[in-house]
Amino acid sequence: MLSRTADSLYWTGRYMERADFLARILEAASRLASLPAKDAAATNAWASAIASAGVAQRFAESGRSPGERSVREFLAFAPENPSSIKNCITAARTNARSVRTALTIELWEAINGAWNGQAEFGEPTRRDDFVRYLEWVKNVSLAVEGASSRTMLRNDAYWFLRLGAAIERADNTARLLDVKYHLLLPADERVGGQLDYFQWTTLLREVSALTAYRWVYRESVRPWLVADLMVLNRQMPRSLASCQGMIVSYLERLAGDYNRRGPAQRLASARLARFNEAKIEDIFQSGLHEYILGFLSENNALAAAIHDQYLV
Repeated sequence: MLSRTADSLYWTGRYMERADFLARILEAASRLASLPAKDAAATNAWASAIASAGVAQRFAESGRSPGERSVREFLAFAPENPSSIKNCITAARTNARSVRTALTIELWEAINGAWNGQAEFGEPTRRDDFVRYLEWVKNVSLAVEGASSRTMLRNDAYWFLRLGAAIERADNTARLLDVKYHLLLPADERVGGQLDYFQWTTLLREVSALTAYRWVYRESVRPWLVADLMVLNRQMPRSLASCQGMIVSYLERLAGDYNRRGPAQRLASARLARFNEAKIEDIFQSGLHEYILGFLSENNALAAAIHDQYLV
C-alpha cells in the first residue's frame, strides 16, 4: 500500500472519532451548565469543553469568551478551528474520497452521507435543534464504525483506519479525565459533594460508561473508581488500557502483513506492558494529572512513530 493511501485511511479514522468526541463534549457541557449552581459552575462547564477538546489556545486567540453560544459555535462550526465537528467531517470525507477504491461501498456512503447531512443540517442555533444535531453526529459516527466493521476486509486498509480511531480515542479519553479531575469543579465546591458527584456521572455518560460502571463496581460513583474504569479496565472500550490494547493489536497485524516490526510496535508493546502492571492506587499516589500528561506525551510519540514508519 502507498504511504499516502495509508495516511488518508489513518486520518479518516481519526477525524471521524474526533467528531464523535466533540459532540459528546458539547452534550456534557450543556448538561453541566444547566445545573442550578453558581455562575462560575456554568462558565467552568463551557471552559472545560474547550480544554477537553485541546483547543484552548486557539479559542483564546479567536477573541471569544467561554460561554454557551461561543463554545458551541467554535467547537461545532468555526471555519478557523481545524478540529470543529464540521471541519472534522469534511476532512474525513476528503481523505476517504482520495482512497475511494480502498473502501467498501457501504463505508463510503456512510462517510459521504455524513458530509451531505452536515450541509443539510446547516448550523443550528436554537438549543433544541443543536441537541438534535449532536445526536445526529454521534449516530453517523456509529454508522461509519459499523460499516467499516461489517463490510471491510481485514487487511492493511482496515488496520490503518482502525489504528487512527484508536490513537484518537486514547487521546480524547485522557484529556477528558484530566479536565474533570483538575479543572471542572469550582474552588469553593466540596470534593465529593453533589456537584462533584453529578460531574463524574456526566463524564461516565459522555463516554457511554455509566451502566458499565454500575455493573463493574456496584456502588455509588466515586472518583478513584471512575479513574480505574477509564484508565485500567480492559473491558471498557474507551479506557486507556483498552485503547492501547487495540493499538498494539492493529500494529501487530500490520507487522504481519508487511513482515516487519518497527519502532511503532516496540513503543506500543512497551506501554501496554506498563498498563498490565499498573494499579490505580499507585497512579493516584504519584498523581493522576502527572500520569495523564505522561500518557499524552507517549501517545503523541507513538503517533509520530506511526507516521514516520508508515505514513511518509
